[in-house]
Amino acid sequence: MPWEIARRSFLRASRYRVATVSGVVVNTVFGYLRASVLIVVALTAGGTVRGLDTTDLATFAFVSQGFIMVIGAFGDTELSNRIRTGDVVIDLYRPADLQLWWLALWLGRAGFQLLARGIPPVLLGAIAFDLRWPDPWWLWIPFALSVVLASVVGFAIRFLANLTAFWLLDNRGVEQMMTVLISFFAGLLLPIDLFPLWLERLTRALPFASMIQLPIELYLGIHDGWGLVWVLAQQAAWVAALLVAGRVVLAAATRRVVVQGG
Repeated sequence: MPWEIARRSFLRASRYRVATVSGVVVNTVFGYLRASVLIVVALTAGGTVRGLDTTDLATFAFVSQGFIMVIGAFGDTELSNRIRTGDVVIDLYRPADLQLWWLALWLGRAGFQLLARGIPPVLLGAIAFDLRWPDPWWLWIPFALSVVLASVVGFAIRFLANLTAFWLLDNRGVEQMMTVLISFFAGLLLPIDLFPLWLERLTRALPFASMIQLPIELYLGIHDGWGLVWVLAQQAAWVAALLVAGRVVLAAATRRVVVQGG
């Protein structure tokens, strides 16, 4: 069943062609802007910043733009809307695990967004900028696995944010706060390597770095050997921890629905 749910979610996302094309245009334009700004920063600092040269920074700008929809950087409020309207009771009656159901929906949609809105901005960016590609070729394998883990981390964080609607009359504040945290701490606004050292260390200890920063570091070949394994293990640990937290909160929310007569 999860595979079928993901497949149908992929197909549903593919129907919004105009939104997809406009999204590619917007992501590409912002990629050009961010790459230009980061290159200027590197040139001002003498050509490199914290070990990242102009090629690394331009690559970071475009690849991170491709991650936006894959990790749900700007939110997904479909579940919280169903909680507010009471339609979530129907979901709870389905012969399927609620968290697994929404994870399958998320991954199906993310798969389409990766192909349709994630890859094109990088290819279009390569027209005007010198970008770096994974070398040696086998780095594509751990990078692909890292992308999947990053997407699941994004789901788990958004799932928890959506569940707050069981207790809050309006959880849009929580959703917006999460968007700000992801944008800043995941590496979407700029690489966390450019943060002050104390802030960089703090950021790397949070789950948000697993969503953009760490996968791109694998893409750029910054980690190898056990360092590469450690990055994937760190992402997998956050996936496990956040999914377990989601189950705990969902169990509490389900008891709340039952107590209220849902």
